[in-house]
Amino acid sequence: MEKGKISALQMAFMMYPTIVATAILGVPSITAKYAKTDLWLSPIFAALIGFLTVYITYKLHQLYPKQTVIQFSEKIIGRIPGKIFGFLLLFFYIQNTGLILRAYAEFVVGSFLVSTPISVIMASMVLLCAFIVRGGIEVLGRAAELFVPVFIIPIFILILLLIPDLEFKNIFPILGNGIMPPIKGAIVPGGWFSEFFLIIFLLPFLADMKKGMKSGMMTVFAVMMTLIVVNLIVLFVLGSTTSTKLYPLLSVSRNISLADFFEHVESAVMAVWIVGAFVKISVFYYASALGTAQWLNLSDYRHVVWPIGILIVIFSLWSMPSSMEVNRNSINVFPIQGILMQTIIPLLLLVIAMISKRNRQRRGSKAS
Repeated sequence: MEKGKISALQMAFMMYPTIVATAILGVPSITAKYAKTDLWLSPIFAALIGFLTVYITYKLHQLYPKQTVIQFSEKIIGRIPGKIFGFLLLFFYIQNTGLILRAYAEFVVGSFLVSTPISVIMASMVLLCAFIVRGGIEVLGRAAELFVPVFIIPIFILILLLIPDLEFKNIFPILGNGIMPPIKGAIVPGGWFSEFFLIIFLLPFLADMKKGMKSGMMTVFAVMMTLIVVNLIVLFVLGSTTSTKLYPLLSVSRNISLADFFEHVESAVMAVWIVGAFVKISVFYYASALGTAQWLNLSDYRHVVWPIGILIVIFSLWSMPSSMEVNRNSINVFPIQGILMQTIIPLLLLVIAMISKRNRQRRGSKAS
């Protein structure tokens, strides 16, 4: 079904923009609503979900090294319950790929290409992603390897250009209302960190499997540090008004002006968003196509790439009527869905699999 191989580094390059791309735009505003000046602490608590998810995923991979969750869930909980869970997980991924696509298109149309039909933006992105998904995991890994520097460098330049505008006093008081506000602010980004479960679709194709856990954990740490830095930069520039901005990082970038010459740097934010969204949608798309083919017991996942693409566009057009609904879903629905489907249920699968393995070992020892 998939004969390609990727390195642990390529997996890290695939997962880093998959988490960060959508998080850096909206998360500072969302966490600021709960955590106020402590919004920079929320990614630390949220990252705990990421570390736990990577650990659970790798342990499941060790038990079933050649299979993805769609295949081994049937062995753990039985064929019919496994098929039901597989269907729900695939529905979750296809629907959320549509929502990610919709959020990407709403941002591009609302901030830059105001006269372009949103359907054109979404269809063109899915078409591009479909070609790379059909190319296989090696093509996807190389594309991520190529685009991640393009993703990171503009963020780094943006931070350097904002240094003159930073008001460090905005960070105070630290933990003025206790530790609960930043913990509440961590719930939403925790949903993003749970997306590290996607590596369950990548680990079977690692050329250096022993580095899988280390690569996953390092990526969680890199994402956490990125979100901390972005939240701090936004806080230092916008202060208490952070929670009122829909895209705080975009608002911050519009403040940059060097000698009335170097201005309108928000185009760099758009470039970062497009590159990151492309990698993120492609990874979700690949997991959805591969998982669907395995659920249907097909010999090649490429047969379902185009039908899955059509479903993604349909979900992006019909599931949410407006950008306000997309944002409301990101805050109220997705974090709970994400943590349940990608952390809690996999944890239960791991517990059941470990108990079953121990029981088999006991029976084997008694028989001998």
